Amino acid sequence: MCLAVPGRVLSIDGDMGIIEVGNLKRSVFLHLTPDVSVDDYVLVHAGCAISEIDEVEAKITLDILKELAECEIRR
Repeated sequence: MCLAVPGRVLSIDGDMGIIEVGNLKRSVFLHLTPDVSVDDYVLVHAGCAISEIDEVEAKITLDILKELAECEIRR
């Protein structure tokens, strides 16, 4: 199973960008999302932003992922 994770775009340099997922920052390829801007949210899979995502949906998904991680820690 594959999972794309939402992240906020912090900076853009050509086809590369820095995104933030929670408190992690990662470099990703942006060539599949050429119209993305700083502060937009994107879905990231395997180091590539594969599509833009609405900020509300991104935050809902991030909250769910955080909740799942907390459940695993308590387990």
